[in-house]
Amino acid sequence: MRSSPGLVGTATPTLDAPTQEQVAARVGDALEAVFDAVAETRADATELLTRVAARQRRPATADLAALRPGLHLRLTRQELVSGVGFVAAPGLLTDVPSWLEWWQSGAEGDLKPLLLDLDPQHSAYSDYTHWDWFALPRDTGRRAVAGPYVDYLCSDEYSLTLSAPVEVAGRFVGVAAADVYLRHFEAAALPLLRRLPGPAYLVNARGRVAASADPAHLAGSLTKGPDFAGVLERARPADFDGMRLFPCHGIPLVLVTAAR
Repeated sequence: MRSSPGLVGTATPTLDAPTQEQVAARVGDALEAVFDAVAETRADATELLTRVAARQRRPATADLAALRPGLHLRLTRQELVSGVGFVAAPGLLTDVPSWLEWWQSGAEGDLKPLLLDLDPQHSAYSDYTHWDWFALPRDTGRRAVAGPYVDYLCSDEYSLTLSAPVEVAGRFVGVAAADVYLRHFEAAALPLLRRLPGPAYLVNARGRVAASADPAHLAGSLTKGPDFAGVLERARPADFDGMRLFPCHGIPLVLVTAAR
């Protein structure tokens, strides 16, 4: 069984009294390692689907099996990652209307595929295109952090999903993604948030709280008001109505603290 990972293993030394900028950087470093796994899956999927297209045919689920060695490696190598894979855009494959080539770590560290009934006649989860982890990369062309949310599709765990769009010849064909259990992310992030001088929490581009040391903003709740997406796009701190907002070094999360 995996132990809960921390952030102290990053290159930055342990800080006695971290600043908001340093905490944002440490959180960014930790999730950047997860996005590395997403980027590797994205590269593998792009190469595979480009090769299939060069043969003048459409891909099928059997083609996606070639992604499995890389997915297995990422699950065993990156301790924050609990699931990883490629999610096809509907209509991409010839033999099924939709598909997740997705692998997960079991409780004993074993690797297992996610087997889902995606038949719209039987499954309430057959249309995954409206979920943030799919819709945000598709609509923006950028990588995204979705959640936290209860991942009924994959694990029934409270999770974050990090994802990025996959394109072939300029056409969106799906997303590469990785899951992080919220309990693991909180175990990594909360010690840093609690060492700041006041209440602090992390939100995604839509204001969903990803981790919090502020009892007024619980994980999973929605913070309204600030333009968090704009802060991420500008990549510099901002103030809003008594709040100080710090982008997490290229990661689509914002650290929120009280303005001094």
